[in-house]
Amino acid sequence: MFPDRPTTREDPLSRFALLKAVLGPILRLLFRARVEGAEKIPRSGPVILAGNHLTFIDSVVLPLVCDRQVFFIGKDEYVTGKGLKGRLMAWFFTGVGMIPVDRDGGRGGVAALMTGRRVLEGGNIFGIYPEGTRSPDGRLYRGRTGIARLTLMTGAPVVPFAMIGTDKLQPNGAGMPRLGKVTVRFGDPMEFSRYEGMDRDRYVLRAVTDSVMAEVMRLSGQEYVDMYATKAKAA
Repeated sequence: MFPDRPTTREDPLSRFALLKAVLGPILRLLFRARVEGAEKIPRSGPVILAGNHLTFIDSVVLPLVCDRQVFFIGKDEYVTGKGLKGRLMAWFFTGVGMIPVDRDGGRGGVAALMTGRRVLEGGNIFGIYPEGTRSPDGRLYRGRTGIARLTLMTGAPVVPFAMIGTDKLQPNGAGMPRLGKVTVRFGDPMEFSRYEGMDRDRYVLRAVTDSVMAEVMRLSGQEYVDMYATKAKAA
């Protein structure tokens, strides 16, 4: 489902390269997409991209602005649809790097974590939204510690990123996005080798997660809420 060796740039004949070649210019034309700090993403080896999540199209924009292919977890419903629309969605999302996982069951979180670990151990880039879901109101919510477990288990550096403006293009998960301006801003790589072997220490996991979220907040300029987004949505 994903390469088992490190990659620096995509195979020029791959489906991802085709999608990027076709949709990349459209993205820049329609959304005036601006990318800041992309050179901070290591050109080889395992990397975790961790950022905020404002709306559905974040997962469309992010893979198209990176030189290396980004693999990420997505709902399996995106690839199980029926008819022509369902087949096209499956072709697109698996092409840009989505790995479908059933996250609704009790073991969904474990499956997502193990999938991310396999991606990283293969020397690839794994994208993750530590909030666990889209922000309900544009603010940045408390990160879940899966991001910390991944970096401590694999030794992969974390490159924080911020999606800016995507919520204006597609507010509240609306249908077709509006025209507008989007910025994707990457920060400096963060490494946590000093905590090696401590991936079961909940205090370390929280400290690592909070330090990543602090960088995401700095990059995005969002107001921070010390509460899980899922709890805010349920309130």
